[in-house]
Amino acid sequence: MSTPTVRAPDRAALPDLPPRPGAASRYVRETLLLVGRQLRAIPRVPERLSDVTIQPVIFTLLFLYVFGSAIAIPGTRYQDYLLPGLVAQSIAFGVIGAGTATATDFSTGVIDRFRSLPVSRLAVITAQVIGQVLEQILGLAIVIGLGLALGWRPDVGPLDVLLLVGLILLGLIAFTWFGVLLGMLVRSSDAMQGVGFAIVLPLSFLAGTFVPIEGMAAVPRFIGEWDPLSTVVAAIRQVSQGTEATGSWPLEHPVIGMVLWCTLIIGVCVPLALRRFRTTSAA
Repeated sequence: MSTPTVRAPDRAALPDLPPRPGAASRYVRETLLLVGRQLRAIPRVPERLSDVTIQPVIFTLLFLYVFGSAIAIPGTRYQDYLLPGLVAQSIAFGVIGAGTATATDFSTGVIDRFRSLPVSRLAVITAQVIGQVLEQILGLAIVIGLGLALGWRPDVGPLDVLLLVGLILLGLIAFTWFGVLLGMLVRSSDAMQGVGFAIVLPLSFLAGTFVPIEGMAAVPRFIGEWDPLSTVVAAIRQVSQGTEATGSWPLEHPVIGMVLWCTLIIGVCVPLALRRFRTTSAA
């Protein structure tokens, strides 16, 4: 009895199956999809943008017109001194927005739902950071536009503009990662807002945002000179106005100091946030 011969199908007749995406392309695709989720939520809850739109306007008008007449900065107009500081403060306030959004996702079970899906942990957190950075850019645009309308005149060329944009983006990314980590640790949106303001406001006032650090008492001056936000303020002032700061090494070399501080913040917060994401569930 002969065994029937089974003919192998012609390879050319087989359908072309799409190649399985690599880890990098899958991570990028998942990140973009999750960023789109965040952006689509803004029209449904527009008040979430109030902290990046209304708050910068209040601070700008308050300090420029209420306190500005009582503050004299030798060698420069107060608006030229104030506006770079307000840009840096807006970067720092990203800690609160990012932390609150992250804490809300944890407390409502959104993060647990993402864990049940075949989605990269890094993609989930990166999307949170990118979405918050995009929201903060809107607030910064308002601060800069309002400052220009009120007489702020930065002394910058094309290369200075590119450097300034790069520094602002680096600061946004670093402080947003810090906010995401805080949101994972606190895990309550109300508590996060309290903790965030308790951290950001003192750092803002000690960073020379509104008055020079040199005029502070010894202890606040020492803290201000080593405040990470101080290097952001000093770097933006140096690039936009050409002003030089004195004091600690980071203030005398603000651009390098800012890059080092931001790199340190990102290097610490990213692995800690990934670990917290993996081990923490909703309350």
